Amino acid sequence: MRRAHPERALEKAVTEAVAASAGETLLAAVSGGPDSAALAALLAHHAAERGARVVLAHVNHGTRSSAARDEAVVLSLASLLGVRALVRALGPGETSEARLRSARYAQLVDAARENGARRVFTAHHAEDQTETVLMALFRGTGPAGLAGMPAERRLAGGVRLIRPLLWATHAELVAYCRRRRLPYALDPSNDDLAYRRNALRAALGDLRRSFPGLDAAVARCAAIARDEASGDERGALRRRLREELVAATGQVRDMTYERLDAVARALEKGRPGRHFVRPGLEVTIRGSS
Repeated sequence: MRRAHPERALEKAVTEAVAASAGETLLAAVSGGPDSAALAALLAHHAAERGARVVLAHVNHGTRSSAARDEAVVLSLASLLGVRALVRALGPGETSEARLRSARYAQLVDAARENGARRVFTAHHAEDQTETVLMALFRGTGPAGLAGMPAERRLAGGVRLIRPLLWATHAELVAYCRRRRLPYALDPSNDDLAYRRNALRAALGDLRRSFPGLDAAVARCAAIARDEASGDERGALRRRLREELVAATGQVRDMTYERLDAVARALEKGRPGRHFVRPGLEVTIRGSS
């Protein structure tokens, strides 16, 4: 987002992804960190334009010394944005990451129901997606794990979980917080390499210097795996295109998801033209006449 006003690009993308209805309540899961602070402000900006309202939901895990500080940051953010904040606490005994995650989502669903929200929004971003896909790969998972986090999925009771920032980077969200002067807190446990995800995050920091397109490439792979598993029509069309092009050329290198998707979209719309697929290979779509 190398533009004069990159924050506007974020706001536009969130507006397109969320498309709130007038009077709708949007529940934002906010930890107090910069990613969720940016999400809260982006949703508040969108809601103000659409006549919707935003409620911030903070789940206090009670597992770290900074829990009270995080809660205070969320309350301060809500005051700044002029929105309501709810604070929920998890009961004792939750220790594993999986159990904490499950308990957190249960609390978010309850908060959504109480406030009449049909959608819960989280601030998962591009680096989170990369970590999720690679963690699944290291566990030896199948295609479902390699598909990563979907942009949307069902929670309990008809509530939907929405991740509108999977394409954005952590740096872009931090920059948005700074431009909008939003309060946020940094989680000291993110530096603890005893947690496997933190260790992976540290290693990826070094890799990104050599492979600056790493996150985009992983996102493409996840999208392809998701489409293959879902069986949707465009995914099936992309798969047939790839198979036919490989059969015709004997090569798959540099045949990217975006280029195949562009050809698939053009075929769906019956739009004639020439489409670059990779160096030395183009697909020509001829008109029906």
